[in-house]
Amino acid sequence: MSQRVLIVEDEALIALDLSHCLEAMGHEVVATVVDSEEALSVAPQGIDLALVDLNLRDGPTGPALGETLARKWGATVIYLTANPGQVAPGIAGPVGILPKPFTDAALTQAVSFAASLREGGSAVPPSELRLLAGAAVQGIRWEARL
Repeated sequence: MSQRVLIVEDEALIALDLSHCLEAMGHEVVATVVDSEEALSVAPQGIDLALVDLNLRDGPTGPALGETLARKWGATVIYLTANPGQVAPGIAGPVGILPKPFTDAALTQAVSFAASLREGGSAVPPSELRLLAGAAVQGIRWEARL
């Protein structure tokens, strides 16, 4: 269940921590980029999962970037942000929002959830992950929490 992951984060220490955590999980980090232009230049290389901050070096471009990565390139997208209110409720494409700050355990659970869904399985979303309507757009199913 190894995934090719794109990290879109303009804070170097956060990006480095994400990269280490993902590699420890057995995923391949395709690239770590700081803005939308760089992300869109990497997407054609093939990515399975994108972790996208909302506020990047080129401004608050993360929400639109996440939609593009999901719709055009078929990536499973999780937003990482301290400002979840910046994501429109009806946004289509991305799976959900993992609010910052988050623990390595929360990141691991969110990435495992996304990977499971990408592989066509059903999964219970971690409590820290705020699901978006975009998950349904991708044909993703998840089990409701009781």
